[in-house]
Amino acid sequence: MLPLCKDQGIGVIPWSPLARGFLAGGRSKPGEGNTERARSDEFAPRLYYREPDFAVVEAVEAVAKARGVSNMQVALAWVRRNPAITAPIIGATKTHHLKDAFDALAITLTDDEVAALEKPYKPKPVLDHA
Repeated sequence: MLPLCKDQGIGVIPWSPLARGFLAGGRSKPGEGNTERARSDEFAPRLYYREPDFAVVEAVEAVAKARGVSNMQVALAWVRRNPAITAPIIGATKTHHLKDAFDALAITLTDDEVAALEKPYKPKPVLDHA
């Protein structure tokens, strides 16, 4: 979808660049996690929790660990680097979320890091919000 939007000059504003917190880590299966949202989010299991989704989190974690930064910073650095994306919507609920978002501005991912982050991704089915 992103290459098509870029080609057609369509702006993209991701509504959840951290995948409802999934990319931040700390979710192993529905109903579990290290935050109240992770434990109570009933819609996230329809969006995530497939094997490729966990592989993406592992790739984000590997880049974050190698750089000594948070998963959030790596995920937002990827969003920032993608020329199809106009701006993300960041749903910060804590002060450190804003700090991570600001700190992500200083990260420039290498082509190899981007390839590693994108390799495990598999397209998602279209879902409604019923």
